[in-house]
Amino acid sequence: MTDIAKVAVRSKAAADTAELLRRYGVWVATAALLIALPYIFDSGLSRTTMSLMGIMIVFALSYNMLLGQTGLLSFGHAVYYGLGAFLVVHAINTVAHAALPIPLVLMPLVGAFAGLVFGVIFGAVSTRTAGTAFAMISLGLGELVGSSALILRSFFGGEEGITTNRTKLFHLLNWSFGPQIQVYYLIAAWCFICMVAMYALTRTPFGRICNAVRDNPERAQFVGYSTQAVRFIAFCLSGLFAGIAGALAAINFEIANSAYISGGQSGLVLVAAYIGGVGNFIGPVLGAILVTYLQLMLSDITEIWQLYFGLLFIGMVMFAPTGIAGLLMMHAPLWEARVVHKVIPAYLLALLPALVTLIGLSLIIEMTFRLTVKAADGSAMSFLHAPVDAAKPFPWLLAAVLLLGGFWAFRRSWGVVANAWNDALAAAAVGAERAP
Repeated sequence: MTDIAKVAVRSKAAADTAELLRRYGVWVATAALLIALPYIFDSGLSRTTMSLMGIMIVFALSYNMLLGQTGLLSFGHAVYYGLGAFLVVHAINTVAHAALPIPLVLMPLVGAFAGLVFGVIFGAVSTRTAGTAFAMISLGLGELVGSSALILRSFFGGEEGITTNRTKLFHLLNWSFGPQIQVYYLIAAWCFICMVAMYALTRTPFGRICNAVRDNPERAQFVGYSTQAVRFIAFCLSGLFAGIAGALAAINFEIANSAYISGGQSGLVLVAAYIGGVGNFIGPVLGAILVTYLQLMLSDITEIWQLYFGLLFIGMVMFAPTGIAGLLMMHAPLWEARVVHKVIPAYLLALLPALVTLIGLSLIIEMTFRLTVKAADGSAMSFLHAPVDAAKPFPWLLAAVLLLGGFWAFRRSWGVVANAWNDALAAAAVGAERAP
């Protein structure tokens, strides 16, 4: 073999290695991160929080298969999440009672089966149409199943729900799944498997057809594809993965109740997917992590944390409809040109007045809540660990100054941010022209 041939072989091998790293490196890094996280954040609260994040990631990605990939807005996606949870709880109790040698790690398959079966049943009705009609049908089905939770007590357990004990199943590799770290690894493993599977679906011809049906159903139908069949298959697969998420939630909490199939659960996954960004695969992942963290953090700080969720959702719809992932993707040219540092000072300049505005608004909301809903408890309250008397004028004056002054300064910073953004884009364009 000549030297030229050897160089060509080495170049091809290097290119193949680089391609493998580009294609699979992210997944290897994700798996390593999931393994290392419980040792980096080793408290019980941290492991519980990460378990909830893993569950919500699967749930949000399953919802993204409908809204983000196929363009189907559903208001009843918790149906498949909840039914998967209930079926798994009954399966665990049945297996434990019969002492069958079935490990807990296989139980999410029961949730997948439940989500798929009910996805087929309900999808055959709801996917005949799209748009507003589909959304209303999904809402009706969600209310139908939700109301059944208080009627079919033998299956749903009424208001108390159905409890189980995950440690009574067959212990695989001596894992009882009593400690939270073992439950975390079970959830993390299934989360990783589901993420890979759902991402792989987006790269298949079927995933591309789903995007075509989302963007232009008339043209997709014109070239010979059945839009109803595409929507139906996507709906069934989405139900399958939602059932897995519900199964993981039932395993984690060892209970399934009516909250799993409630409209609030459907709304929560919609908020998570939309805030993260339904136009990008990583968007629902980011949204699930953020929403889970805020849900746990805000619920410890305020009783009206749902209100802040609603305000966040409205803000994202109005000012960042592409979600967090869309905002990050806007900066991709700046990252590639290595000029993102040009906009960071402007962002920091705008961040301070934005935080001041948020503090002023939050203080007004909390004092209003104290004087109306919690009036029986008195006007004395605590805000950011500081004592506040909502009945006195000074806190209201301070809140108004923070809100109005902060917004005025924030509004003035928009021009600085716009100029920095334009300068960075111009620098990125010059760099792209100079690149070979």
